[in-house]
Amino acid sequence: MKQEQFLEVLDRDEAERRWHGVIQVTPLGAENVMLEHALGRVLAEDVRSPVDVPGFDRSNMDGFAVRAVDTFGASEEEPVRLLLNAETIPTGVAPKVEVQAGTATQIATGGMLPRGADAVVPVEHTDVDDADPSRLIVHHPRTPGAAISYAGTDMGQGETVLFAGVRLTSRETGVLAAVGREQVSVARRPSVAILSTGDEIVQPGEPMRPGLVYDSNGRILADAVREIGGEPVFLGAFRDDLEALRTALAHALSECDVVLLSGGTSKGEGDLNAIVVDELEPGIVVHGVALKPGKPICLAAHGQRPVVILPGFPTSAIFTFHEFVAPIIRSLADLPASERHTISARLAQKVVSVRGRLEFLLVGLVDADDGPPAAYPMGKGSGSVTSFSRADGFVRVGRNVEIVDAETRVEVTLIGRELPVADLVVIGSHCAGLDLIAGALTQEGLAVKLLAVGSQGGLSAAARGECDIAPIHLLDPESGLYNEPFLAPGLKLLRGYARMQGVVTRDDERREVDALLRDPSLRMVNRNRGAGTRILIDGLLGDRRPPGHGYEPRSHYAVAAAVAQGRADWGVTIETVARQAGLRFRPLRAERYDFAIPEGRWDRPAVARLRALLEPGTRLRKQLETAGFTLEGAP
Repeated sequence: MKQEQFLEVLDRDEAERRWHGVIQVTPLGAENVMLEHALGRVLAEDVRSPVDVPGFDRSNMDGFAVRAVDTFGASEEEPVRLLLNAETIPTGVAPKVEVQAGTATQIATGGMLPRGADAVVPVEHTDVDDADPSRLIVHHPRTPGAAISYAGTDMGQGETVLFAGVRLTSRETGVLAAVGREQVSVARRPSVAILSTGDEIVQPGEPMRPGLVYDSNGRILADAVREIGGEPVFLGAFRDDLEALRTALAHALSECDVVLLSGGTSKGEGDLNAIVVDELEPGIVVHGVALKPGKPICLAAHGQRPVVILPGFPTSAIFTFHEFVAPIIRSLADLPASERHTISARLAQKVVSVRGRLEFLLVGLVDADDGPPAAYPMGKGSGSVTSFSRADGFVRVGRNVEIVDAETRVEVTLIGRELPVADLVVIGSHCAGLDLIAGALTQEGLAVKLLAVGSQGGLSAAARGECDIAPIHLLDPESGLYNEPFLAPGLKLLRGYARMQGVVTRDDERREVDALLRDPSLRMVNRNRGAGTRILIDGLLGDRRPPGHGYEPRSHYAVAAAVAQGRADWGVTIETVARQAGLRFRPLRAERYDFAIPEGRWDRPAVARLRALLEPGTRLRKQLETAGFTLEGAP
């Protein structure tokens, strides 16, 4: 009897156990490929050298082939004179003249050592006798074997030079070329069919309209498959049509070793992937795993062939791919299991989790002046495309944990083998101008890490020594000053620029600010708590709570998008973003966007370079001014 959707949401390990019980995960066998295509492949045989390498005794430098005994006792004061043979030995030519006692033969680097010689004198240790050009003057003695590579000393004929199971890098392919291998036997790469599904999916380059999304999952999954040793076969995007999906799935199963579908895993009328996959035999094995993100993943099989329906949201899709699918592909490709490296860290912000699901919490890591690194949650949700790309690792939050307090010690599993080293860590308020600054620093070869946590979060991070700069725009109502009144001891302020904050609406809305605020039929879009813009909004509203007050996106761009798309009627953002979005802008006030910097980091190279880039006359300043930011005479 076929399993219905979500009858049983399983523990992660139990879900994997059941799935592995019905699929085939052994290597797929070997195939011969040309050496030029072998890079990155897994060697399927031991390779023995059919030749000696080098294949002859050869000279390691330009000089003269001699008998070492003839040079004993030579010095600058009392050199040895040898008779020069008429032969000169270039590379690729077999010598014909034997080096007899008291003679020498000129030889090039890589030249074949003539019979009788057992050493090479470098040319700089010799002179030719001006009085008798047939005589060579040797100023330094040589020992037998000097400047010579003997035949077979690198690799001997019959010697095993590479072992099965090695993943071929340029070093190994060089060895294969050195022993004359034109072809090599390698493990066959599993072919992985990828089908994106959903009526809302369009491919990059196709026209966009509201309600549609570009297919990022197809690209992410194809490249992830290639990264871990598989051969992706992207079959395209398919609408929610049962017959079209059945046809596409049948084609994928006839051609490929693994089949991945993206989207259509939840329980809903439009989600048809589970219907067509469950028509396979045995079909669906697991539908629903107690994970966050990734709960609706569907693990299935056709015969013993793995079939997976990954969630449609990008972060969920890539997480569940690496958790369940990547190990299968590596096994089929005869690759070892990937090592997971962990690092102990301190959670920088409180996290509320969902009881009953194992949560993978994406985090960005930053070094602190004292103690372990700080782990900042990348809280953009499972629909985010950028969260996974910008995260350094993830924290496992147990199924029975609802709250993880700030300062809790956590184990972070790194994404990749090493923690990337940033030259400049920026934690605080985000701004379009900050993107220009980070871009200028990146073009100079500096690695910049940006974490947008709001002005107050940035100040706290700077006070704890977790960042190099904290961008802030905080107004002190009592003094009317921006930013300076909020500096804790040990922090210095680097002046940035001024930007204009204002109320935005769609262009057909002509009323001014007071009228907008008084109209209860208009829906607002707010900002997140801790953001400098939120403080400005709270002052603007006083005790009023218009519709949409609880809608709190975390960026100026998200505010502009909400208004432009009609999900809100007004919001507060900066003029630069409003202009880009084509919105009507009503200025509220100019504000300072400055940088709080720990005193101990003021002279760090990356911080010093930032300070220099903000000096008058720089290209960056001109870019900021062109974008609408004011650097001279700002409040």
